[in-house]
Amino acid sequence: MKWGKRIGTAVVGMAAVLGVVTAPAQAVTTAISTSNAAPDISLANIKTHLNALQTIANQNGGNRAAGRSGYTASVSYVSQKLRDAGYNVTLQTCTSCGGQSQNIIAEWPQGDANQVIMLGAHLDSVAAGPGINDNGSGSASILEVALTLARENPTLAKRVRFGWWADEESGLRGSKYYVSNLPAAERTKIKTYLNFDMIGSSNWGYFVYDDVASVKAMFDEYFTSIGIQTEGDSEGDGRSDHASFKSAGIPVGGLATGAGDIKSAAQRTKWGGTAGAPFDNCYHRACDTTSNIPDTPLEKNSDAIAYALWKLAVTTPTGPDFSLALSPSSGTVQPGQSTTVTVNTATTSGAAQSVSLSASGLPAGATATFNPASVQSGASSTLTIATSASTPEGSSTITVLGDGASVDHTAAYTLNVGNASVRTFSNGTDYPLDDYATVNSPITSTATGNAVSPVKVTITGTHTCSEDLRISLKAPDGTSYSVKATGSLPCTDLGTRNYTIPVTNKAASGTWTLVLYDAYAQDTGTLDSWSITV
Repeated sequence: MKWGKRIGTAVVGMAAVLGVVTAPAQAVTTAISTSNAAPDISLANIKTHLNALQTIANQNGGNRAAGRSGYTASVSYVSQKLRDAGYNVTLQTCTSCGGQSQNIIAEWPQGDANQVIMLGAHLDSVAAGPGINDNGSGSASILEVALTLARENPTLAKRVRFGWWADEESGLRGSKYYVSNLPAAERTKIKTYLNFDMIGSSNWGYFVYDDVASVKAMFDEYFTSIGIQTEGDSEGDGRSDHASFKSAGIPVGGLATGAGDIKSAAQRTKWGGTAGAPFDNCYHRACDTTSNIPDTPLEKNSDAIAYALWKLAVTTPTGPDFSLALSPSSGTVQPGQSTTVTVNTATTSGAAQSVSLSASGLPAGATATFNPASVQSGASSTLTIATSASTPEGSSTITVLGDGASVDHTAAYTLNVGNASVRTFSNGTDYPLDDYATVNSPITSTATGNAVSPVKVTITGTHTCSEDLRISLKAPDGTSYSVKATGSLPCTDLGTRNYTIPVTNKAASGTWTLVLYDAYAQDTGTLDSWSITV
């Protein structure tokens, strides 16, 4: 887990998109299992992986930090295990990571490639120590889960992908790079991302990410079955790689056993251990070695990972089920404005069922209402998101939950409040401004919703008498607005000028055209660039 303040988003086929080197999977012949029960994950095998990571640190200056030889050796160890098991393995060079370290992406070549369940853990340590709990524990556990999936080879309803992230300790760099380089269509294929960061703490607790209620309920179901109470993970909220996925609107979940926070007396009563002491007193220290990890939390959490994976990807629904989708999936408003979203449901198996709708993750001062608040699968509802004058500007991922009689589903909506940077577009083409000539310079906007009045225009260029320029702005529907009429002497150079243009009910998307007409002779120049904020 990284330092810092809390905040709070087929691999081979994607290699060309990501710009990475892909190693083909080796041929593996395995009988397909028809059992849907999650297998026990071998604690002994996980400890073998941890011992290997400890040895790598010992041989490479005592750490496995990104950009250093210990990290490179860790990548080699994990990726070779995966190749040998039959995974399609991609090593993605993260150009924004320390030493351009590599992410490992491994995909099991079965299941619906349009529905991906992804599990991840950061592979790097801090420079101060070998990082066996932080985060060898998460890395080794999902490695053994991946190898167990390959050995069991169950029939998959969904595609399963694993990620080991570079340079988490410097600010989630590896996972941010991966998500930012995924095309939008590929992001939507990831139905759930599960993150595991520090799951073998010496004075452990049992913490479950509570970002998505249905994902947390799935982990809680497992822990309840073995008599363990859990808590939401507040210490790690936004501080690990799940934040990269959550910020992209991908539903997330995960597990942790605690880092530097102090265990309370109530938590000692619940889980044992020492009250008044950190969950991990070797957090980010040289003593974070194999001797720092007890068996109990490592074993319980690794089995919980398998339970969740089998529930999400392996178990094919046999009873009634439905799908949930939003149209559109994003929108932009100004503080005090509202937007509407159509919530579509469809019965995918069995009989139609009642689906209750709710929303979470709203920014401050915003409300969400559904009309109707409950539908039969196959029907739709209208979600109205209303902001107030006090709602802060920025982007929020709102999770819509469809609570069905037999199963739950979620969908993500991205709400942008205020003049988000994505609503500013530029044209940097040079155009000559000749005597008595007209220039038409277009910009294509991909912003959603209506343009925010007044539209802001910035123009940069050279013109010996800018007062002789007539400037207008043509909206995508052809409406023309005067930006500046011809003025009078004295003349001034054009330079950089900022203008605001009132508009009414104009779609933000489409081609906006800046029109410049040189009204007099002997004062030519150039239009160097212009931008529009809609």
